[in-house]
Amino acid sequence: MIPVCRLEDLPKGESVRVATSPPIAVFHTDDGDLYAMDDTCSHQDASLSEGWLEGCLVECPLHAASFDLRTGMPTCLPARRPVRTHRVTVEGGVIHVGVAAEEGSAA
Repeated sequence: MIPVCRLEDLPKGESVRVATSPPIAVFHTDDGDLYAMDDTCSHQDASLSEGWLEGCLVECPLHAASFDLRTGMPTCLPARRPVRTHRVTVEGGVIHVGVAAEEGSAA
């Protein structure tokens, strides 16, 4: 589990980029839910943490592709491939991300 930040330091409706390899974006929705996914749009190299958050969707700032935070699936073109999602927990007031194994790699 990778510590990200204190829950109180990530306001609802905001996101933060975690400098892992590859980078991960953590989103705090207006409903108070936390989600994490790879930070790079699957259509073109753009940071999803810099996109627009609406409900459980994030819109890529480059070409307006949209992704479901719960599944990583694209919801519109131009993105066709999903982005990897990760498990998020809060322990002692700190947000942690459990990095999912990449396809084809050992977990």
